Amino acid sequence: MLCMVLIAVYSCKKKDGDEAVTSIYDPAEEYPGGTGTSFDFSSNAFGNSMANLSSNGEDSFVIGNSFFRNNWVIAPSSTTGRDGLGPFFNAESCSGCHKDDGRGRPPLTLNEISGLLMRLSIPGTSMHGGPLGDPSYGEQLSDHAIPGVNPEGSISLTYTAVNGMYTDGTVYNLQNPQYQIINLNYGSLSSSMLFSPRVAQQMPGLGLLETIDESTILSFADETDANADGISGRANYVWDYKAQATALGRFGWKANQPTLRQQTAAAFLGDIGITSSLFPDQNLTTDQYALYGSLANGGNPEVSDYILDNVVFYNATLAVPGRRNAKDDVVLQGKQLFLNLKCNSCHVPSMTTGTHPKIPALSHQKIFPYTDLLLHDMGSDLADGRPDYLATASEWRTPPLWGIGLIKQVSNHTNLLHDGRARNVEEAILWHGGEALKSKNDFLKLNASERAALIKFVNSL
Repeated sequence: MLCMVLIAVYSCKKKDGDEAVTSIYDPAEEYPGGTGTSFDFSSNAFGNSMANLSSNGEDSFVIGNSFFRNNWVIAPSSTTGRDGLGPFFNAESCSGCHKDDGRGRPPLTLNEISGLLMRLSIPGTSMHGGPLGDPSYGEQLSDHAIPGVNPEGSISLTYTAVNGMYTDGTVYNLQNPQYQIINLNYGSLSSSMLFSPRVAQQMPGLGLLETIDESTILSFADETDANADGISGRANYVWDYKAQATALGRFGWKANQPTLRQQTAAAFLGDIGITSSLFPDQNLTTDQYALYGSLANGGNPEVSDYILDNVVFYNATLAVPGRRNAKDDVVLQGKQLFLNLKCNSCHVPSMTTGTHPKIPALSHQKIFPYTDLLLHDMGSDLADGRPDYLATASEWRTPPLWGIGLIKQVSNHTNLLHDGRARNVEEAILWHGGEALKSKNDFLKLNASERAALIKFVNSL
């Protein structure tokens, strides 16, 4: 009798005739965020503080929530705590992209604030090894601006159909996005310009991911595919502006941010036009600064360390929602198929956090994020053509799957992948390529009930 342990917890028992009965139900998985797990499955499922947070922490959570949700305003303003918007921006608040702490989606109309933005760069690297911004437009296209300032441009999006067929003859249809950058107001983009659309991801669990020891993440890496399984995850190393040193990337679609604080401060600057002590300069190119550098601002910096600290705390302590239907027979069948297809090679189910220096609630938690936080080659169909530090044009960080089944409840859509092209879990699987191509092809061979079981399992996370 062979009893295999593949990340998930297995129990093996003997019956008459030495027959093995294997159960893959793990009661710990009902608490994917550890003891801080929330069991609110309403439209506010992503907006709860961790259940194990101290009362002092609740105060910081509430303050951070206020500055995350409410709009920033144009300077000068009597609302001095939150003025300094722009001059360019993609949203007027963090919640403009992460409504109810949820996930963004592709825009339905031109210049709609929906949680999608466009990264820009040209070939080459910055002084710290990161992307090199377009000379006229920087590293991100801003499709909104304050009165009296023209926005940088607009993002036009259309789709072409991609058709395919399962082995059993069932036809499927995907949508391949086609982007154009139009209505440019500050000259032409570089002829060698590279661009990458990115949708905002849901917020719960970020502090837990930050508290995972680096050694744990690196233990999942197999850059040379030494075990010959076709999976060769590797780390991205990026610039940490506070430490002034290279560090392991954890956050963002290409793992291009090392800490939650830097991720938050970068979003304040790039998405809202708000400076901080970490990024004190206005988000303007040289030519734009000549036009708008003398406009009133909201202070130097515009978001104080006190406010930034509380927003980071809020982001770090949003609770992961609990599992639904974890004991359901179909869900358990889907879980077995998930393992059989080796989806867990990248979407690693479980790990234990290390010690957080300031937030005890995040420390020593067994969590089930279903990610390895590493870069993987996802093939040419998902490639954006734009390197980001060590991440190549076809590499993406494995996105956590926890909470995925509640996106519709919170965000009123089920769009997935880095640009939201997949309209549901099934389509997201069908877009997989590169290192995940064999898993995708094995999914194509499943019958309808097996496919439904695997998808039901993923949506239970």
